[in-house]
Amino acid sequence: MKKIVFYLSRTRSVRSAIAERADLSAFHRRPDPKVIVGLAVIAFSYVIGWPLIALLGILSVHYHNAAIVAVGGPVAYGISHLVFLLGMVLAGAKYSRIFLRWAVCQGMTRMMTRYRLPLPGPVLADVPVVAGHNEQSGYHRTDPSLPLGTFDYQRASRQNEYHGEG
Repeated sequence: MKKIVFYLSRTRSVRSAIAERADLSAFHRRPDPKVIVGLAVIAFSYVIGWPLIALLGILSVHYHNAAIVAVGGPVAYGISHLVFLLGMVLAGAKYSRIFLRWAVCQGMTRMMTRYRLPLPGPVLADVPVVAGHNEQSGYHRTDPSLPLGTFDYQRASRQNEYHGEG
């Protein structure tokens, strides 16, 4: 499980969700009526999902007919999925994306803490130069007049002397 969490933590979407500290601040504004209807339809899909299947199970035991739950269960489950998808279409992708980014941030942060994995920093592909360090070539750029990727030989020789090399 630790390897799976480690692999997932290195994906771009997880790293950006954690680095940006995805939150639910978009839900503080009052949504438009279409979104409210979509969320109500999603909630209704949960009501017609497993509770309806449980009711069908009770009816099949009461009437001694297993066909009630054997046929009605998958039909009810399929209908609840279709109702859920309708609610997602009405609610829109914006709120779904915000919620999913928040859920990914919360879940992965907890799992990474549980398995003692380091939390990822910012997405480095989006930040090519951080604190004078070029991530593509690895060279430090101390002199702003030098172009990116140019190796500063004077600085390197000073570092080697300091560390007892050269």
